Amino acid sequence: MTKDVIALTPKMPDTWALLAGLYAGGPDLDVTTAHDGAVIQLCAPGGRPLVSVEAPLLVQVPGEAERLLGVREAEGPYWWTEARASTAVPEAERLAGSVAGRLTALLGGTTWPAAAGTTDIVPTSGEDGQDFTARPTSGDAQPAVDVLTDTTAVVLADRPVVALTAWLSDILRTTTRSGHALQIVTPPHARLSLPLRTVLAGAPNRWVVQDPGCGYYDGLSGAVLRWQDGTFAPARSETGESSVADAFSGTGPGVERQLIVAFRTLHEPDANLVLGRALDTAWTALTGASPAGWGTAEPINLPWSVRQLTGLARDRAPEPTHLLAVGHPDRPALATLRVTRTRSGVAEDITLAVGYGPDEPPPIEAVQPLAEALVAGHGLTAMLATLRRARRDLTVPGHFEAPPIPLSFTLGATDVRDIGLTHARRPPLDLHPVQLGPAARPALHYPLGDGSDAQAWTVFQRLTTHLGAVQEG
Repeated sequence: MTKDVIALTPKMPDTWALLAGLYAGGPDLDVTTAHDGAVIQLCAPGGRPLVSVEAPLLVQVPGEAERLLGVREAEGPYWWTEARASTAVPEAERLAGSVAGRLTALLGGTTWPAAAGTTDIVPTSGEDGQDFTARPTSGDAQPAVDVLTDTTAVVLADRPVVALTAWLSDILRTTTRSGHALQIVTPPHARLSLPLRTVLAGAPNRWVVQDPGCGYYDGLSGAVLRWQDGTFAPARSETGESSVADAFSGTGPGVERQLIVAFRTLHEPDANLVLGRALDTAWTALTGASPAGWGTAEPINLPWSVRQLTGLARDRAPEPTHLLAVGHPDRPALATLRVTRTRSGVAEDITLAVGYGPDEPPPIEAVQPLAEALVAGHGLTAMLATLRRARRDLTVPGHFEAPPIPLSFTLGATDVRDIGLTHARRPPLDLHPVQLGPAARPALHYPLGDGSDAQAWTVFQRLTTHLGAVQEG
């Protein structure tokens, strides 16, 4: 059962509305703030945090509530307010529901889950009479990490789509600094958003799926897991072998597909440099429209603006900037964008994924013109285009999905020059690269297939090996 309740309201929760919501526990609860006032906490006498209310977020991008919660939203911007309940106290979930329900009662809108929103006053002691202060904790603690050991921070989550929200991003930064692994435990029906799947893909972090058959398994690899020495780790036999959960491998390949382009552009330092234009170009080439919105976490809340995006990256420089972008609801598309300073200038590392249904052929023919446009106007250094059988909505289920298959690889003009044109255009393969850009400074585009033959990975590996063996042309 979820421990999060979300209020979606057409009006901003002002001070009086928040006070009404915070009175859900009656006069005996204390109110504190955390994270420089961005989080308001309802605490039991003695300091135990029961509910954390995140700062309301104005969502100006259509389709985010439906994408992440399955809630069909009304037209126009709305305010997204999350109330997170401590899993250590059963009554805290009812308290979070009353906080959110009181906001929607005053401001209109809906709660998620719909049945969770109430206006009840939740008693400050359990039905058995045990007071919440029986298990005191630091008043600075936030009920976001459910279990913390010497090595691992565990978060329990039950949403249709577990996304890379602001609070989860904050937990990830904290665990990275402290050297802890982040492990997110979900029921079998939960899926991950693509941005969250990306950050959980590397060790030591893990997605843990509860399963009635084996107990727990890794949602990305399928390995059966056990709680061992304060962390979830693969369960091994006496011979040291691990096994794959039946629930992970029991689903056949889907008929929906995803077209993915991952590329890097490099720009010379310039006071007038505007970032995000390469992503806009790619988005338009593959979907026919610009992105709908951008932001630093999910839900993605800001209307698409390359100038605002650039301003944020400038403010954060010289530190890297990680951003997300989303498309219009009728064509699922998501991208991650990382802006970094390099010795040569400013780099943008972009991965754009676009979803297609059974009767929607991916525009494979648009990839080469896209590569040419990026070479001509955006300083492309390299691009890999792949196709995979996976969900149209771009969410990640807790079962096996086939890896992507390469469609093409594009090598930018600078690397072609460094490798040598003659060497770069003559790999020891049955490949016929297409020259892009001006003859005096060409880039090369290598078609690798139509995305149906996994042997394309072998061809791609041999190509990159050849290109890595720099020779004079």
